[in-house]
Amino acid sequence: MPIGYKGSYQRVRAYLHDKRTSPQPVTARPPSPRTVAGWILRRPETLTETEQLQLKAVRAHCPELDALTGYVRSFATMLTERQGERLPAWLDAVRQDDLPSLHTLAAGIDRDRDAVIAGLTLPWSSGVVEGHVNRIKMLKRQMFGRAGFALLRKRVLLA
Repeated sequence: MPIGYKGSYQRVRAYLHDKRTSPQPVTARPPSPRTVAGWILRRPETLTETEQLQLKAVRAHCPELDALTGYVRSFATMLTERQGERLPAWLDAVRQDDLPSLHTLAAGIDRDRDAVIAGLTLPWSSGVVEGHVNRIKMLKRQMFGRAGFALLRKRVLLA
């Protein structure tokens, strides 16, 4: 007893032809969260025209992302132009908005507000020292605790 479709090939062909030629609604894939984050974090003038239009569309559809973009860009301006005196007003604005993730960031900044304001205002940086500390920790991890201080000292001095 045969099992399966008992119709003709022509009927299957006609059915598939209708499916293949019927117009499908063309919808663009939404951008990934990583892509949108990249658009928000980059300087607006470095975005291409299509990226600017896509970001504008995303911001229009999501008011939370629109508010977040404004806060991120104003913080970036404070950071690049050393405007630490604007930080308290920025923190107050963040607290008044309904963005819980930024409330967590604001609470973390408040714990060490003076240091953050100094970091945003003063021209000095501890980046070089942090780089050396990071390099020393990497050397120490590479040895997996097998070597004593003398060997660690030699590796740090010779590296």
